[in-house]
Amino acid sequence: MSTEPPPASAAAEELAAVIASSTELPTLSKKQLRKSARKAERAAAAEQQKMHPPAPVAEDPFVANYGDVPVEETQSKAVTARSWTEVADLDAAAAAVGRSVLVRGFAQDICSLGSMAFVVVRQGRSSAQCVLAANAGAGVSKQMVAFAKSLTKESVVDVEVVVAFPKEPVVSTTQQVEIQVRKIYCINRAIATLPFNLEDAARSEAEYEKPKFREFLWSKDFDEIHTPKLLGGASEGGAAVFKLMYNGQSACLAQSPQLHKQMAIIGGCRRVFEVGPVFRAETSRTHRHLCEFTGLDVEMEIKEHYFEVCDVIDDLFVSIFKHLAEKCKEELETINRQYSFEPLKEAGTEMEPMGDLNTEAEKKLGRLVKEKYGTDFFILHRYPLAVRPFYSMPCYDNPAYSNSFDVFLRGEEIISGAQRIHVPGMLAKRAKECGIDASTMSAYIESFSLGAPPHGGFGAGLERVVMLLCALDNVRMVSMFPRDPHRLSP
Repeated sequence: MSTEPPPASAAAEELAAVIASSTELPTLSKKQLRKSARKAERAAAAEQQKMHPPAPVAEDPFVANYGDVPVEETQSKAVTARSWTEVADLDAAAAAVGRSVLVRGFAQDICSLGSMAFVVVRQGRSSAQCVLAANAGAGVSKQMVAFAKSLTKESVVDVEVVVAFPKEPVVSTTQQVEIQVRKIYCINRAIATLPFNLEDAARSEAEYEKPKFREFLWSKDFDEIHTPKLLGGASEGGAAVFKLMYNGQSACLAQSPQLHKQMAIIGGCRRVFEVGPVFRAETSRTHRHLCEFTGLDVEMEIKEHYFEVCDVIDDLFVSIFKHLAEKCKEELETINRQYSFEPLKEAGTEMEPMGDLNTEAEKKLGRLVKEKYGTDFFILHRYPLAVRPFYSMPCYDNPAYSNSFDVFLRGEEIISGAQRIHVPGMLAKRAKECGIDASTMSAYIESFSLGAPPHGGFGAGLERVVMLLCALDNVRMVSMFPRDPHRLSP
């Protein structure tokens, strides 16, 4: 064994030379000397590391069981015999036989607990807790656990799992079983910082049921129709309209299906309704107005009085509210926990005729009605003709008023309706008085000359109904992709 000292590094020799020649250079301070020494030590350590690199990490024998899937593998490359299982089907029956299944879903939550990882996989409204623990017998390595921990929330993953009974009850997911992961692949990673917290926007875990207004209307002999959303002229007097060119012709987006649902009545469809998009060129930003919303529009023949329409509204919305209260308790409770509100109080009464109301007046009236009659849901009728659309029928005893009505929920309007003018001459006259060019809707006006029964109807903005039902303060909270005067994306 040699007793000679190891060769000095180039950096150390350089430092020694500097020190040796210190008599020829300006005197260095102690601080400068220490700094130079540390620099030399780092350089020496780096050189030593190059000469003796660290031992390579042992190759992971289970590397094929996890990883990010290359994009080309998702480009319809091949059809295989693989079969995916729905998260909703991961239940006690699957655990009883210890089935191995393949599941795809969103990584809703990722938790780390020492050498273990927990990934909550969500698919639709169902979720399951996946567990990863390093175990050579199960084909799970420490590197695989680390890979699972590195996933970002809302990344899309494929997991091959064994369904088992949990040692402790699972309370954070819909599926009350434990999912033991054998393989995990990331199909597409989400960004690390999401634009909003998913838990703040999550629905209840309970099975969601749609309000059954369609079933109710069908039971009352209404037929569902679908009308054009591109029109040659405005369909609502006084409402702003989106104008555009349609193959060289002036056109606009439908402000409502009003004209066509009336034409359906003239054509022999005694009762019709439509659920579809409605466009209003709103210019002011308010808590309850959107430029595009989902409308529920109804039209029907009337025998004697437009109160026949009001009766349908009353029965329809009371049935909707009862259905929501009975069948959607968990969804409403979820909303109530975040945005507290009182359940609706329902009753009914007739009110005296009065003029049009602004938002503040509506709210004040709502408070007064609730105090006196104990209801959040009421109807006002017989509005002044001047504040209603041109097709509203004037009152027989005073043409300054109209056979019209509005419906209110928690002090704000949700529905507007009326008996319609079914006489072509009167209709054309009213259009002219409202400043509407009758030539843009000549087909509509002429259709009444073919024999039109007395009829009436209404329109409701469904987003506004939901907003007020849950006592929220902004309609954008109940619209998936709201369109207001300043928002056109996403």
